[in-house]
Amino acid sequence: MLNRSFAPSINGIGDITLEKPEEIIFSNGLKVFVFHAPDQELVKAEFVFNNLFEGFENPVRNTALSSMLKEGTTSYTSAQIAEKIDFFGAYLVPEFSFDHNALTLYALNKHIDAVLPIVNDILNHSIIPEQELETYIRNNSQSLQISLEKTDFIARRKFYDSLFGSTRYGQSVTDELLKGLERDDLLRLYKQQIQPKNATLFLSGNISKEVLFSFRNYFEEQWKGEVAIQSVPYIQKLDLDTDLVKIDKAGALQSSIRLGKVGIKRSHADYPALQFVNTLFGGFFGSRLMSNIREDKGYTYSIGSLVANLNHAGFISVVTDVGSEYTDDTLKQIELESRKLQEEKVSEEELELVKNYMLGSMLGSLESIFSHVDKFKSVYYSGLDLDYYTYYSNVVRQINPDQVQDIAQKYLGVDDMVKVVVG
Repeated sequence: MLNRSFAPSINGIGDITLEKPEEIIFSNGLKVFVFHAPDQELVKAEFVFNNLFEGFENPVRNTALSSMLKEGTTSYTSAQIAEKIDFFGAYLVPEFSFDHNALTLYALNKHIDAVLPIVNDILNHSIIPEQELETYIRNNSQSLQISLEKTDFIARRKFYDSLFGSTRYGQSVTDELLKGLERDDLLRLYKQQIQPKNATLFLSGNISKEVLFSFRNYFEEQWKGEVAIQSVPYIQKLDLDTDLVKIDKAGALQSSIRLGKVGIKRSHADYPALQFVNTLFGGFFGSRLMSNIREDKGYTYSIGSLVANLNHAGFISVVTDVGSEYTDDTLKQIELESRKLQEEKVSEEELELVKNYMLGSMLGSLESIFSHVDKFKSVYYSGLDLDYYTYYSNVVRQINPDQVQDIAQKYLGVDDMVKVVVG
């Protein structure tokens, strides 16, 4: 009989095992990683392309290309593509990030041969129709004008500009850049970027021999990239202005606050420890920033900090929106919590809380084969392998108060952070 007078024992989280993919390189240069899950009836195929830039690093062009991929080919209109994909219960979505764009297909195994010809046509024969491009420009121009009335949108733009300047990470969408989009420029970028030598295919689900044969047929034999891949190198902005930038927004009832600095990438040995200290600082609901500024002061509904990893840079940021009357004290409290981590040892109790949270979150994030793919992509695009997660887990388990203080002193100083307030 269960004795409810005693609390159950707490067991630590053991080693976390990730699925290792099968690696294949097609004869056309396409790298393929296959994650087998025979119990799934679903296939997920992610075609991920490195973003290429020429001269002026204009991310608007890459974003537009990603959005326009499904808007028409030499064989199908955008409506026909949508109808055919929908008829077979599949889902085809373009995705975009700072460093990559992707075309992701979800389809049932039994319909894979019906939908792959459509994907093949998009990757080989997209025409970026002029009329659809004009609609894209008009819609995004209207959305931009609406967004420019929001304090958080303005703060985010200024924050990235302050960190990264005129690089691909610092450039913002403007009406001028949108209206300067030309179909010929996008077609030239399409021919360079959407080709097998610039792509990686991540296959997951029930990837039977028959399914893999179909992918070989459509994306090895019938997909050739002949255009030379060219892209300008990334050059990091070096002159950071750490003075407070205040942008007044008439009528705003709240202030959007962004603080941060250029940091380290995932490949740096300190990265897992920095993730730990960031979690303690502002990375989960029980963090120092949440406990102080939300729970104690009641200045905001949410505040958080994050450590971000990009291909060519990393950065640390603190993000919140507060009532305008609380702006100055919120900035003081953020600095206070940063200094406390640098000057005072964290307690063993709080240390264990964060350790359990991080390891539990890691374990909980692996509920399906598709989650394993995401974890693999994170290390793959950082030049690492799956052994990184063993290293990560060991760092989290073994970190001590002295190491937390040392990492906070190295990376969390507010004095050398850029500071943006809009409101």
